[in-house]
Amino acid sequence: MNALNRKRWSVWVRKIQRFFITTVIGGLVVVLPITIFFTLINLGFRLIGRLVAPIGELFSFSDSINSWIVDLVALAVVIVLFFLIGLIVRTNLGNQLFSILERDYLSRLPFYNTLRETVRQFIGNKKMPFSKVVLVEVFGTSTKMTGFVTDELGNDMYTVFVPTAPNPTNGFVFHVHASQIEFLDVKAEEAMRSIIAVGAGSNILFRERTQADQEV
Repeated sequence: MNALNRKRWSVWVRKIQRFFITTVIGGLVVVLPITIFFTLINLGFRLIGRLVAPIGELFSFSDSINSWIVDLVALAVVIVLFFLIGLIVRTNLGNQLFSILERDYLSRLPFYNTLRETVRQFIGNKKMPFSKVVLVEVFGTSTKMTGFVTDELGNDMYTVFVPTAPNPTNGFVFHVHASQIEFLDVKAEEAMRSIIAVGAGSNILFRERTQADQEV
């Protein structure tokens, strides 16, 4: 193997190593917060189960039925605790106290912010990024690019990610006014397919506009 081939082989190996490491880390970032969330729920459930275990001794049922009763009571206690905490946080004082607790302590915990965002998306309190497909106009021209809303900034400002074709993992981030974007009634998967296909099938992005023109 000559020097040129060895250099090419070395570059190829480094690319594979970098791809493997970044992919593993990406999977870990997604899975770990969810695992931590359910682990904490499980630990809390087991702890409360031990505390209410004496309740099972009040009944003259079999051990399996008593265990089922204890689990049911523990689940009810967990739900009531979550309800009470949520009720407190909904008050002005409770919300202020939680904001202070989160800012000064919780946000410093490893993976807390990631866990919080995961839970919000899981319960539907926050819309998933890339759920809204738009045509965005930038640079003051009439040229429009396919993009995805990744955040709403307030004051009619949006953050839009515009993927490159055919590799949508790369792209550009624009912070634009609402007047510069046009929301499309298209699924994110359909828009992404047109990007990967280097524009082929983009007619699906304009189907509403085409139908409106035909009706007129």
